[in-house]
Amino acid sequence: MSQTIAPPRERTRRSDGTELGAAWRVIVLNDNHNTFDGVASALSRVLPGVSFDHGLRIADTIHATGRAIVWSGHREVAEMYWTGLRDAGLTMAPLEQ
Repeated sequence: MSQTIAPPRERTRRSDGTELGAAWRVIVLNDNHNTFDGVASALSRVLPGVSFDHGLRIADTIHATGRAIVWSGHREVAEMYWTGLRDAGLTMAPLEQ
């Protein structure tokens, strides 16, 4: 008689309680010291696929709602973009999952 062994299940939680597969969100907050052009320029420099014009639309969302999710994905990449935007002078919310 043969026995079938099921493959091990992929863990869905890390030891720190966070989910492995959930996307991390990079969020830019509204502030009183960055201009629309400055926000658009930073977004287009740091985030792949974001043009200056798209950055202006995101800046408008940030201004109107107080915040905008500008990127989401794997934690390591999110940390890199979060740091790049912070270093460019944008006001950042903590990374969220």
